[in-house]
Amino acid sequence: MDIQNSKIQLVKMILNIENDKFIQKITDFIKTEKDDFWNELNASEQKEILQGIEDLDKGKKIAYSDFLKKIS
Repeated sequence: MDIQNSKIQLVKMILNIENDKFIQKITDFIKTEKDDFWNELNASEQKEILQGIEDLDKGKKIAYSDFLKKIS
């Protein structure tokens, strides 16, 4: 199935939802995602966070206690 068909199927599924509480939860989630703090960060801050995540994924980390020793 290509992406366009997937989108159409998704929209059809959404249109068929009858549960108002579920729709409200989805709406609230989308609003929360749009108001996410990430969008308030500047490009440099976002880059630093992404670099930190990449470092962690590569196993580059230190123990919290060692971190506390470094900054005190």
